[in-house]
Amino acid sequence: MMKDARKTAYVDDASAGSAVEASRVTAATIPFAKLVSDNLDFVWRCLRRFGVRPADVDDAAQQVFLIANEKLASIRPGSERSFLVGVATRVASHSRRATQRREAAQQRLSGYPPQSPDPEALARQAEARDLLDRVLDKMSSELRSVFVLFELEELTIDEVANLLGLPRGTVATRLRRARMVFQNEVRSLERFPGGREP
Repeated sequence: MMKDARKTAYVDDASAGSAVEASRVTAATIPFAKLVSDNLDFVWRCLRRFGVRPADVDDAAQQVFLIANEKLASIRPGSERSFLVGVATRVASHSRRATQRREAAQQRLSGYPPQSPDPEALARQAEARDLLDRVLDKMSSELRSVFVLFELEELTIDEVANLLGLPRGTVATRLRRARMVFQNEVRSLERFPGGREP
């Protein structure tokens, strides 16, 4: 449908059917524009909380919506967020792997471990995000996605189940396991604030 819309955009205005063709272009592009405007902030937060680095989130969000645009005709009405969460999960996973490969390559080239930012220069909010990211990184992607959607995005268990296409019981079990991982990691950070045992 989008390919047809793109083709009709080039119809000569002088042709008799140009008004009809132009209305098809508008009708075809409105759903995607609405999809983006309604969900951009949600997708951006999900990507960030799924472990995408702040510097990479905008590119990852763009990737999610490029995929959504390509598959627009196959997205069931009413399940747009579910589709976007699925795509965001895969894009975030790819982004995390790419970041790990990039950091490993930089470390090999430099011979030194990557420098961590100066703690005195970080704002409290940035420190809190860093700690949250460290805790979330300890979770598998299945646990992480449920935890982020329920605890951070404040969706209900039924909404999470619907978005991820999982049974309600599976979501509840993953949430319970994710909370256990979260609590254990927080306790570990409280005992060893630097992240290392003595």
